[in-house]
Amino acid sequence: MSQDQTTKPANDAGPMIAQSTTDEPLATNQRSFGGKLNWTVAALCIAYTAFHIGIMNLYPLETWTYRLIHIAGGLFIGFLIYSALNLPPEGEETGQQQSAKSRPVELLLLAVALLGVGWGLAMVAFAWITHWTTGTFAPPSFVFETFGPALIVGSAAAVIACWLFGDRRADRVYFADWLLGFAAVAMIAYILFSLMPGVVPPMRMRMGTALATQADFYASLVGVLLILELTRRVAGLALVIIAGVFVAYSFLGPFLPGFLNHRGYSLERFFTYIFTDQGILGAPIAVSSTYIILFITFAAFLQASRVGDYFVNFAFAAAGRARGGPAKVAVFASGLMGMINGTSAGNVVSTGSLTIPLMKKVGYPARSAGAIEATASSGGQILPPIMGAGAFIMAEVTGVPYTEIVIAAIIPAVLYFVSVYFMVDLQAKKLGMQGLKSEELPKFAVLAKQIYLFLPIIILLYFLFAGYSVIRAGTWAMASAAVVSWLTPYKMGPKTILKALELAAKMSIQLVAVCAAAGIIVGVIALTGVGARFSTLLLGIAEQNQILALFFAMCISIILGMGMPTTAAYAVAAAVVAPGLVQLGIPVLVAHFFVFYYAVMSAITPPVALAAYAGAALAGSDPMRTSVEAFKLGLAAFIVPFMFFYSHALLMQGEWHEILHVFITALIGIYLLSSAVQGYFFGQLNNILRGVLLISALAMIQGGWLSDLIGLGVGGAVFAYQKRGLSPRTLAKGAD
Repeated sequence: MSQDQTTKPANDAGPMIAQSTTDEPLATNQRSFGGKLNWTVAALCIAYTAFHIGIMNLYPLETWTYRLIHIAGGLFIGFLIYSALNLPPEGEETGQQQSAKSRPVELLLLAVALLGVGWGLAMVAFAWITHWTTGTFAPPSFVFETFGPALIVGSAAAVIACWLFGDRRADRVYFADWLLGFAAVAMIAYILFSLMPGVVPPMRMRMGTALATQADFYASLVGVLLILELTRRVAGLALVIIAGVFVAYSFLGPFLPGFLNHRGYSLERFFTYIFTDQGILGAPIAVSSTYIILFITFAAFLQASRVGDYFVNFAFAAAGRARGGPAKVAVFASGLMGMINGTSAGNVVSTGSLTIPLMKKVGYPARSAGAIEATASSGGQILPPIMGAGAFIMAEVTGVPYTEIVIAAIIPAVLYFVSVYFMVDLQAKKLGMQGLKSEELPKFAVLAKQIYLFLPIIILLYFLFAGYSVIRAGTWAMASAAVVSWLTPYKMGPKTILKALELAAKMSIQLVAVCAAAGIIVGVIALTGVGARFSTLLLGIAEQNQILALFFAMCISIILGMGMPTTAAYAVAAAVVAPGLVQLGIPVLVAHFFVFYYAVMSAITPPVALAAYAGAALAGSDPMRTSVEAFKLGLAAFIVPFMFFYSHALLMQGEWHEILHVFITALIGIYLLSSAVQGYFFGQLNNILRGVLLISALAMIQGGWLSDLIGLGVGGAVFAYQKRGLSPRTLAKGAD
């Protein structure tokens, strides 16, 4: 960020540090268009977002139809925006040269792709036209007999062409990517045709059974292929590999030992089953097509109205002068924005570009700066009321009302962010840091007069707890962001609203692909019953030791989430791990919060910590050391689930005095834990005292009076020892 950006005054408010901090940075393979192509893609994006907002609020569609259009639109736009190959930085030449020998291969692949996708699209178009003109639901037999093979061959050829010869120019769409978009249209058009009530038997009844046709199989196979390819482009290989392992498991089950063994499935049954509401059209896509896209649109409106910038500037004005001020700002501002935009790594890149340089400026080591941003951004996924997208998926999977989930999430989220705050404050005190100077910060008195810019969040909370639906509450909050903007210099007119709708579609593509890919994994779990077998295994371990079973569940949740976005990580963990915990006798809400926390924290857990790696890239630090530092800073999140396992009052379940008791003692325990990790309590701690203080913190996990007294007693003893023996000499000996 240039100097003039960071010091640009806004009337008498002082320098506005945040200037469009919520702008979405381009991914390495994301295209940037100009001219007519830009207008075309923008129009598609606006239509996509407007379609969802309109259907949710004005004209409800049949469930399968709505979700299928959601997927198809996401695939079409996704293949236009995201290239199969990384693109060079803006202004650099591509250096792409194609040998004379490879050119015929590319032309052959493109010809096969064009013929295959073109024929498939023509056949399904013929079926629809025949229906519209004659009313028949049974086109000539050759139509659907040839539709499927042509479409799968054409789609596969297009994918291979993109991998081998994709155009590296960021301002145009490779021809094969257009074909993949139209393959998605052909696939969805066939399924929608087969879902019509006049079709006998309708597709909804025959999918996953012996009645499924070859055309059903090919359409489903094309759908899975396109979803996995787009997921690879927007989220990397990790989720694709995990989905591939689960798909392979469906066919290799007869050859596997123990609880992994199953009878196996035919290709037709497997792929048609996966494309039902037990798989791809299940809970993840149900949430993606409603709550996720709604709140991403809300985030886009906050960005367009510059309300998001106000949140960050307000945080800097309030806490920027404190010791280690930028780190404390990152804790709150990144947590708030991470709650709204739903992706840990994405939020690190967007807000970290501002906070990380400022943290380094006041004295934080590079790895600490990157780790603090990663930890705060990941915490946004557990912060109510939006919690990224996790709260909505949890409500969909468990049947627990959304408002109950939000209330239950309050105390654990407070403990997490207070813990991170303690960590950065103790580190700042230990290293003798200062905050930013007053002249470098916005003026709090001026920004406080614009407190009304928090109205969209307040309105969202009001409507949620006043009994309105989540969709209605989100829509009103979105509208209020536009209205509030009229009280600022950045008034949202028709042009800005259309820009927000365009941005919302682009921001949602990643989560559409990720949720669809997660649906594949969930479908495999439902089809093979491996989740139930895993529950049996967990019960067997619990007979020996319940804590060991919980530790095992924690490890599986983290491993499943490594390299995966939060939404997919929780969806998979909820299907594999949570049922086993429920069978142990743990309440449904506690079990799902348990796996949810670890799925979220996989983003900062070595060795695969996506959020920490993103922070390391911005900070210029070693990725592994940054991820270890982030793990230490977020350690509370790895302990809090055990705390609410022992004491459900932490999830607002129980009498008020029980809730108050566990909250206060948990806060003290969190402070002791932070002091042990940072090696600073009321002065420097040597390794022995750090160990003692860690034991006192862990003693307060159970939430019982006896364990709390032990923890307080040990902590008090360390405090008394430090106060009695504190001197320059003991400080020097205790420093580490």
